[in-house]
Amino acid sequence: MDKKTISRDGTPIAYQRTGQGPVVVLVSGAMSTGATAAPLAAALSHRCSAVVYDRRGRGESGDTPPYAVEREVEDLAAVVRAVGGDAALFGMSSGGALVLRAVAAGLEVPRVAVYEPPYEVRPDRLPERAAYTENLNRALAEGRRGDAVELFLRLTGLAEQMIANARRSPMWRGLEALAPTLAHDDAVLGDGPVPRDLLASVGVPVLAVAGGASPPWMRTATRQVAEAVPQGTYRVVEGQSHAVEPEMLAPVLAEFFTA
Repeated sequence: MDKKTISRDGTPIAYQRTGQGPVVVLVSGAMSTGATAAPLAAALSHRCSAVVYDRRGRGESGDTPPYAVEREVEDLAAVVRAVGGDAALFGMSSGGALVLRAVAAGLEVPRVAVYEPPYEVRPDRLPERAAYTENLNRALAEGRRGDAVELFLRLTGLAEQMIANARRSPMWRGLEALAPTLAHDDAVLGDGPVPRDLLASVGVPVLAVAGGASPPWMRTATRQVAEAVPQGTYRVVEGQSHAVEPEMLAPVLAEFFTA
């Protein structure tokens, strides 16, 4: 990141801008930094001015306790102001939930796109989601960052052997460094279901995108987001999963943001 702005509570937020055209701020999801969104920014840069940033507690940004979702909304507002004040937003996964929360809270932007915000649409999974929140907060409070990462990977459905392999891999240290931010994303998602009342207050066009190869519940959650906002559109990128390929997603987003 080559630039920094200061959020309302004094926290430095690092960001980087590339490309020409309408400005779009890219908001990453769980266990990711602004660098994670850099390939998508590069793919968008031919038609948009793409901005990536490190959410608080990640990468080169600071982290001022105590955490609250409202502080992340203020961080995003600070980035939007720093890049000129007229920026659309794209949120990946739980970053999509943050984007929607920010706009519902009054952040003025022209357009919003999200990719598979992981709201829970399976009622039988809600107890598991609540247990995850409790166990995650306990693990982080006790300094057991590795256990916190395991809880998250298990929640995403990763097989036990793959979790064990990940724990022995060189990337594990980086995952543990990001572990405290898992609680941030969990707070952004709330108690799990699509927050229909909140989304009803989003007064700008929203494009909700899902991958055709993603699990059915993810596509359902994305479609419900599009249905809950007054100006929502649902679109599927065939052959893509939650780990969507930037070159497949970028044309869909560019078409929406340059319309």
